[in-house]
Amino acid sequence: MPDWVIPVIIVAVIVLLVIIIACWAISVRNNFVRMRNTNEEAFATIDVYLKKRYDLIPNLVETVKGYAKHESETLEKVIQARNNAASATTTAEKIEADANLSNAIKSFNIVAERYPELKANANFQSLMAELRSIENELANSRKYYNAVVKTFNTAKDIFPKSIIAGFMKLEKFPYFELDSEEERKNVKVSF
Repeated sequence: MPDWVIPVIIVAVIVLLVIIIACWAISVRNNFVRMRNTNEEAFATIDVYLKKRYDLIPNLVETVKGYAKHESETLEKVIQARNNAASATTTAEKIEADANLSNAIKSFNIVAERYPELKANANFQSLMAELRSIENELANSRKYYNAVVKTFNTAKDIFPKSIIAGFMKLEKFPYFELDSEEERKNVKVSF
């Protein structure tokens, strides 16, 4: 065998390894881009339902105002939480604002329970049914978002993909989580 064959084989093997590693790195990078876009799309879906909820709240508040004039503090808190949520810009701000708005809506529901004639109002019933529907869609969207965030964050942290994630300067996506310890407690039911 000629002396030049072994160096050519070594160079060919090295070139082949470089090509394989480059193809793997490109594949991993493209996968991260797809996952990041999926995360952003999942959060955008939540944004759509949040917008629907923000638009619905003033109608509910106006309906309740006629029945519950002296409950203005609760109603103002709901409107303030809605305005704060609507003006949030970052993902973390939106998550926090959404939690605050959810808490305000709970107090709003308590006010509505105090007025049987309000609960019988057809307009109020329609608006509350729409709000319940939006809340269900939000819950499903949050679950989906958290699932795609878990997939992304796990892939980002697993070696050797973490090397590519580091080159891409990828940050973890935040989860939608409960911010209240009260909401994590077991519900006591008594008759």
